[in-house]
Amino acid sequence: MRLTAIAVDDEPVALSVITSHAAKVPFLEMKGLFTNAFEAMEHLNREKTDLLFLDIKMPDITGIDFLTSLTNPPMVVFTTAYSEHAVQSFELDAIDYLLKPFSLTRFLKACNKAHSLLQLKQQSAAAVYAPDYVFVKSGYEQYKLQLDDILYLESAGNYVNFVLKDRKLLSRLSMQEALDLLPGSLFTRVHRFFIVANSKVERIDRNFLYVREASISIGAAYADAVARIWKGGME
Repeated sequence: MRLTAIAVDDEPVALSVITSHAAKVPFLEMKGLFTNAFEAMEHLNREKTDLLFLDIKMPDITGIDFLTSLTNPPMVVFTTAYSEHAVQSFELDAIDYLLKPFSLTRFLKACNKAHSLLQLKQQSAAAVYAPDYVFVKSGYEQYKLQLDDILYLESAGNYVNFVLKDRKLLSRLSMQEALDLLPGSLFTRVHRFFIVANSKVERIDRNFLYVREASISIGAAYADAVARIWKGGME
């Protein structure tokens, strides 16, 4: 499985480094190098792209603003000489954050993370053949979880806690990776730290959803998604 990618950076030298590193990653195929962010945007609108290497400090538009302007963004790895945007980048579900100058080893680690996430997405797409369960890795074991047993998911640092009817399962996933495992029609992200099973939501008020004994905060950015849960329950 190949990973298609483009890189956006206003410094040609930085793009040369990415090109050199990418040539050594067997599953990575660079489809474009852009010093102009708006030309990159046009490319993304035309061509299917799995991964975006994106500089943050650019003259016309910041990498953060560029990413948030995309309606259907690919996976993103930020590449920058500045560390102060790291927290914000992960709030945007960035795969990784590479500080310049970065080594081939560090670049490869970011590519491997993106490659693993793409595999998870493909497994999720194939779930049409087995729609009632997912496999989730915890430690060295793979566990088969019935979708109907999942109440909600909670972020726990670099892990996600799957809260089930009778137990909890901790898995080393990002929230986006966990969300990609689950059918979008059955599960909704309602906060940076929470994903809920739509059918398990018993009550919703202005600030919280209630799933059994748990009160789950509603993030301001996810209000529309929460409204769809409520609307779906009324249909």
